[in-house]
Amino acid sequence: MASDQENSQDANAPDDTSEKEITRGITIMKSIIRDRDKAVTYNVNWNADNQLIGSNAAKLASYIGTLVRMHIPITATRWSNKELGSAKDKIWTEILRSFNIEDTTIRKKYILQLAGKRHRGWRTFLTNKYLKDKEKNFVEYDPEYPVKYAIFITEEEWVAFVAQRRDENFKKVSATNRERASNPTYAYKKGRLGYARLEEKILDETKSDATSLPPHVLWKEARVGKDGTVRDDVQHIYDECETLSQSISTAEDQENRSVLSRALNVPEYPGRVRGKGHGCTLTSLYKNPRRRNPSNQEVMETLQALQAQVLQLQKDNERYRCMEKCSSQLKETSEKASINCQNKFPEGISSCQLYLSSPTYRLVGKGKVHNTSGDLLHHRPLPDGHLKVSVDVVLDKDALLPIPDIVSETTLLRDAIGSFVAWPLDLIFIDDETPTKPASKDKGILRHNESVASQKEVFAQGSQQLSQKIGSRQKNKRDLPVTSLPKKGAFVPRYQISLETLVDSSDMATAGAIRLLDMEEDIFGYSCTETIGKEDLEHIFRHQELGVGVIHTYIRFLYDNFMRGNDQLSNRFRFVSSSLVNKALICREPDSCREYLVKRFMASSTNNLYLWPYNSGCHWLLLAIDPLKEVVYFLNSIDGEWTNYPDMKQLVDTSIKVFRSQRQARVPRTKSSNITWIKVQCPLQRNGIDCGYFVMRFMREIINMNQIEIPITYFDEYKCAHYTRLQLEQIKEELCQYFIKKRLISI
Repeated sequence: MASDQENSQDANAPDDTSEKEITRGITIMKSIIRDRDKAVTYNVNWNADNQLIGSNAAKLASYIGTLVRMHIPITATRWSNKELGSAKDKIWTEILRSFNIEDTTIRKKYILQLAGKRHRGWRTFLTNKYLKDKEKNFVEYDPEYPVKYAIFITEEEWVAFVAQRRDENFKKVSATNRERASNPTYAYKKGRLGYARLEEKILDETKSDATSLPPHVLWKEARVGKDGTVRDDVQHIYDECETLSQSISTAEDQENRSVLSRALNVPEYPGRVRGKGHGCTLTSLYKNPRRRNPSNQEVMETLQALQAQVLQLQKDNERYRCMEKCSSQLKETSEKASINCQNKFPEGISSCQLYLSSPTYRLVGKGKVHNTSGDLLHHRPLPDGHLKVSVDVVLDKDALLPIPDIVSETTLLRDAIGSFVAWPLDLIFIDDETPTKPASKDKGILRHNESVASQKEVFAQGSQQLSQKIGSRQKNKRDLPVTSLPKKGAFVPRYQISLETLVDSSDMATAGAIRLLDMEEDIFGYSCTETIGKEDLEHIFRHQELGVGVIHTYIRFLYDNFMRGNDQLSNRFRFVSSSLVNKALICREPDSCREYLVKRFMASSTNNLYLWPYNSGCHWLLLAIDPLKEVVYFLNSIDGEWTNYPDMKQLVDTSIKVFRSQRQARVPRTKSSNITWIKVQCPLQRNGIDCGYFVMRFMREIINMNQIEIPITYFDEYKCAHYTRLQLEQIKEELCQYFIKKRLISI
């Protein structure tokens, strides 16, 4: 009987049974339309996080879906398409007619974002209903036009929509998303309720006075089933969030990653807060006003105002200097004549000494003067009476710049090492000249600024005297001097003596002479040329403070003598250029410094140790960075802490985090926000001069040990409280021998 009845029903069934499966009608929200015609509107509520809640929230969400199906074609693939602007405005206008919502930007943005979600859901429904079979695979035959939704979809739109969904690229994306969503680790179990209305429900049931709940509390409640049980893994995440919330401040939670994201060990995405649902952002959650980016017009107005201020400051400075100069000429004409002011400089680049006249006339630093026609400083013409100078060595750590650098906001000379500044002509002296000081104006150069040589040990003076004696005997010879030990077993710096003799007999003895040393791309990650002047060599001969040129030359020596041809060492150790990353550039161009470090780190495929001689303005120290293990070894020969160099530490930490992100590394939760800094108990210097020599020896010993990890107490083979003078002289001998071997100085 039953079978006959079924057969009769099948026989009388219509040919098209595709609509028989749908048991509910089309949602068009006629009640809202009728109430609108009667001038009846609905009130809606918003929670503390600017999310839609209240008894009419679900009605508004459904009505938004109806408006989307009516005004947005199913062929629209990008909700941000500007062509949908007029349709979005219609949706917003219709909603305002039926619901009491403030006509503000933040409310309109929320509603239209919700409309975008409804549009994506509408397209997904059509795809799953008509283009896929029960196993969720795309059907091969042409799907029939859904007559039921003819009021929303035209036949032309349907054909175009089917073609879009049958595209192979879309199928791949669809399969990937389906696989990802098929088995979630922590499944959401609240259906269409949403986080905002779930929060409202919890607050109502508990009769709490709170206005909102923490994200991890909502996240846990959203994963509680109908039986009220909580899975162990969900409870574990919740407990970890509770622990983290006690140790992480609100500011750190906002600026980095939320407690929930840390516990789940997943990235935080912009524009949303995990565990809070649609519409909640960091701005609304933490009640911080969003900083608006200035418009182009505002930027130009600010720039013009700054330019006017700079020009006025330059005019005031020039006026002051002219008044001071005129007054000085009237009162101290005889004294002024005695000062050796050099008005003409050799063309090109010359080593020079930098003086200041206030508050006392003194030597404050050394560098190189660039005397080239049409030269600019930071894309601007040089002030009258000034030349462009690159600062290499600072002798007075408290000295101010004659003209502060407006671009980098640098006012101290020590912060300008490695960069260019403007310097008055009458306070620049080529290295082979010694400026005379008027006796009546001041009693002389301050003792601590007079000369670095006065602080040196007796050994350097003895080496100088021995060099002069041997040099005088070799005055008319072109061969390298042959030195003999003055005392059996005593150390003689024979290569320093030989190189100094070569310098005195070559064109390097003249002012402005330089040598160029090519630095291959493998050394610093880019090809460059290092400039070596007579002053740099004098620093070695006289055991004075070292500039960037000498440090980089020794790095080239290490590369040529230890790493070239040795795949193990060359793949294990890399260098960071002190010319591209130093104190001045970190303050002035932090983005370029970070980009260089990240690019340098990305060049490694295995564990590498990057050796970076860092100049803080008046001191050299060494950083050894392992970016893959996220470990930074800090070697400071004056026993200082890395906290004394906050700009440097922030740059390194940020660069490692960007490197981690670019290589898409998964870091354990316990270390996701921590980068390990290790202060190595390295040998310490006993004066204010040896830091550069210590850094060079540190690099040599690290490479010689061929270890990525540096012991906290330093290597047993080289462990000592202080380097002896002989150990530093060995480094200088290697440098001088390298200069001779490379034939950088020839007669």
